[in-house]
Amino acid sequence: MEQEIKSFVSYLHEVKKTSQNTELSYQRDLMKMMRFLQSQKVEKLQDVTETNLNSYILDLEKKGMAAATVSRNIASMKAFYLYMMRNGEVTADPAENLKAPKVEKKVPDVLSVAEVEKLLEQPGERTAKGLRDRAMLELLYATGIRVTELISLRVSDVNWKLDYIVCQDRTRERIIPFGMKARKALDQYMESARADLIGDKECDMLFPNCSGESMSRQGFWKLLKHYAKQAGIKMEITPHTLRHSFAAHLVDNGADLRVVQEMLGHSDISTTMMYAVRTREVYAKAHPRG
Repeated sequence: MEQEIKSFVSYLHEVKKTSQNTELSYQRDLMKMMRFLQSQKVEKLQDVTETNLNSYILDLEKKGMAAATVSRNIASMKAFYLYMMRNGEVTADPAENLKAPKVEKKVPDVLSVAEVEKLLEQPGERTAKGLRDRAMLELLYATGIRVTELISLRVSDVNWKLDYIVCQDRTRERIIPFGMKARKALDQYMESARADLIGDKECDMLFPNCSGESMSRQGFWKLLKHYAKQAGIKMEITPHTLRHSFAAHLVDNGADLRVVQEMLGHSDISTTMMYAVRTREVYAKAHPRG
């Protein structure tokens, strides 16, 4: 079964052009399924039944897995067995009738404008690291890109004349503008800090780490937590919190949902609609006739 899972992940990578995170997620879900089936003495893909898979789903629920996690695992199994059916590896699809639990879309937590401003003020302007960190935070809030997209940016991805970035993933690219404050932070960083960080190394990453190499997601997460603590922000924030805040503040100020959807790279407008729901909730609480 492990070989079939590897074949499926290769298909995702080579044919579907999915992101590395997506591939790892599928692989993790399916390997977990395989280990459960093996514990039930089911070794071969062809021997798996709908009852086996339902038992696995019940096991996930008994372990307290969130409905969203269970739903993702079911989606992974359905995609995997559909691929196996098309390849003729199985003659029946045991995942076809699996039902995912209902997942309520939670309106994401966002920072207030004042909290964002306080956060962006934290990196110092006297060190190369401080200038880099300020430019990263400013650009993240200005564009709403994902942390993986931020740390993957290259110098050539920035249009310095028209103030926009080209953000690329495996299937498409997005052109996202940024404002004057982000431009000022980027200019200061490029003029006074980046050369100090890369030293003699050849590096085309826009935001290298302090060793002149690519920054990791964990590295950025740590620096964000550090500055949030310095800013006195009590909310538990992640890099995605700034992405949510970017979108929510745009919608709060009347931005068109389709435009926000395009900048965020959402494939489904319903995902972007969460921010409109939040705006209505804020209005209902704050307006005297809400």
